[in-house]
Amino acid sequence: MSPEYAMDGLFSIKSDVFSFGVIMLEIISGKKNKGFYHSNHNSNLLGNAWRLWRDGNPLELVDESIASSCVPSEVLRCIHVALLCVQHYPNDRLSMPLVSLMLISEATGLPTPKAPGFVRRNFHLTESSSSFHQESVTTNEMTISLLEPR
Repeated sequence: MSPEYAMDGLFSIKSDVFSFGVIMLEIISGKKNKGFYHSNHNSNLLGNAWRLWRDGNPLELVDESIASSCVPSEVLRCIHVALLCVQHYPNDRLSMPLVSLMLISEATGLPTPKAPGFVRRNFHLTESSSSFHQESVTTNEMTISLLEPR
């Protein structure tokens, strides 16, 4: 579910692009976004994919059961495209025709992804001092109201 739909109830073609990116990351990792939590890094599937990409280790995202049968350059391209699909702001996401083109053509250049939507932002107290430092993640909160008749 895209951030703009979850937060404001806004739906567009770019919401589908976000969902497609999540599905790509789920297929690559072999893990579902719902319920995924990486305790060492306090992140969900999107946050984990982003952290691995940012740290230069995106292939660590690949499910072990398919890793040996994958072509690394193709998997990297899929991860790259998926991250471009799950950008926080709809205008930063690709269009589906562009997603298709990027997946089938290695000649198509890929822009650099930004942090995806629904990535946590945390503050930690450092052990050596009483100062805080911020990690590059965001918190998105949501309120759900259930309406009942009188």
